[in-house]
Amino acid sequence: MPPKSATLPTFELAPGVVVGGHRLPVIAGPCVIESEERTLETARLLAAMALRLRVPLLFKSSFDKANRSSLASFRGPGLAEGLRTLARVKKETGLPVLTDVHEPAQCAAAAEVCDALQIPAFLCRQTDLVLAAAATGRPVNIKKGQFMAPDDMRRAVDKARSTGNDRVTVTERGVSFGYHNLVVDMRGFAMMHEDGIAVIYDVTHSLQLPGPGSAGAGEKGESGGLSRYAEPLARAAVAAGADGVFLEVHPDPPHALSDAAVQLAPARAEALLASLVALHEALRGQPSRQEVA
Repeated sequence: MPPKSATLPTFELAPGVVVGGHRLPVIAGPCVIESEERTLETARLLAAMALRLRVPLLFKSSFDKANRSSLASFRGPGLAEGLRTLARVKKETGLPVLTDVHEPAQCAAAAEVCDALQIPAFLCRQTDLVLAAAATGRPVNIKKGQFMAPDDMRRAVDKARSTGNDRVTVTERGVSFGYHNLVVDMRGFAMMHEDGIAVIYDVTHSLQLPGPGSAGAGEKGESGGLSRYAEPLARAAVAAGADGVFLEVHPDPPHALSDAAVQLAPARAEALLASLVALHEALRGQPSRQEVA
């Protein structure tokens, strides 16, 4: 039996970054704002990379990582300082920017600077947060919770769309598979497409081994991960119909203050993106947005 047909939205997730267009949209950046200098360094590398690869790129970094495993883990500079850094990234690199929001009260301030807002995975069912983010009028990227099935996400998306904001994407980042492990169900892209939802694939968070007891976990209780699988999983996701990719990029991943086990060095990220762009181009002649009768 053929899959259900659905009309998927085509819209700007940020200026020049079109979901459903001809080019593969990319969300990339360091997990958290470690310092203004390091953030700008990474943004400049990514801006040059996007130019070389001719990909539309949305820069992402968090002003606060409010869900760290340990109280001792680095969280970020906070809302005011973080938004100031992101505003400088926009001004000096020309890249549009995205950041996480964790509370409804943060949404308006973040929307003044950021081109899109992101709902963290653990908060994807928080109705007031989703509504507040969508009510700003900015595009909203909802990370799919590790505890959510693909068909659960239609309700989260419906909450956002209820505000009149139709520029909503979901990001797949794997589902809990026993203790300290994640697995990506590649069927999920087609399932969410059948519900009319555009889906971005989170390459690096899908590689996490969550929790301080996992392989590769840091000394302060940070989550571990298996970054060596970034390439096969990312290529599988694009082949399965992902509408864009999300990846964490850091100039010095082993010394990153968050997600050190899975962030990608710029050279590796560029090589991976080049292969994903080629794969996306090869599939363009196919019904890549699941518009199958």
